[in-house]
Amino acid sequence: MLALLHTSPVHVPVFDALRDEDHPGLELLHLVAEDLLRRARPAGPAAVADDVRAKVREAVDGGARAVLCTCSTIGGVAEAAAAGAGVPVLRVDRPMAGAAVAAGPRIVVLAALESTLRPTAALVEEEARRAGRAVEVRTVLVEGAWARFEAGDREGYVRRVADAAGEVTGADAIVLAQASMAPAERLLGTAGVPVLSSPRPGLAAGAAAVSGR
Repeated sequence: MLALLHTSPVHVPVFDALRDEDHPGLELLHLVAEDLLRRARPAGPAAVADDVRAKVREAVDGGARAVLCTCSTIGGVAEAAAAGAGVPVLRVDRPMAGAAVAAGPRIVVLAALESTLRPTAALVEEEARRAGRAVEVRTVLVEGAWARFEAGDREGYVRRVADAAGEVTGADAIVLAQASMAPAERLLGTAGVPVLSSPRPGLAAGAAAVSGR
């Protein structure tokens, strides 16, 4: 079983659909804790580290063989919780960050939440160091997008993200920092700069961890 730690219930059907497409038979346990993001936004991810560890423990006690955190803001503290968990604890955006580094040195990180920008940029820089590559990371806050998300206007949210990605110049890869931004990929087509999102490669990494690969 793979446990997924979410900070929004919108991710549950997204990851269920990806599981059905790519990993049929993989059992998922969804843990939704919206308050973690709500508190981490003003105070920083460290403020919820104890609660993240508790959620990871809950997942393990529920039979999870690995835990995948789908929130980029708290992904770092989730990974840190692996030390006492006894199972792999992964952040959904790490495979995406690795793909961005492989695409080239000029990487633009888009996020709808300011609290997500620095953790994602730091992750890309970490993956670059691991790969022995130099990168230049720029961050862009998609103004007004999160208000649309919170209002339930998912189509407007995704369109705003896609528009912002379409305005990026001088990049070798564009990183959609939040899992909720992934649908913007389909609005951008396949031409031009690679636009990378986290749900599909992140779930693949989680599935591999469950199977011990």
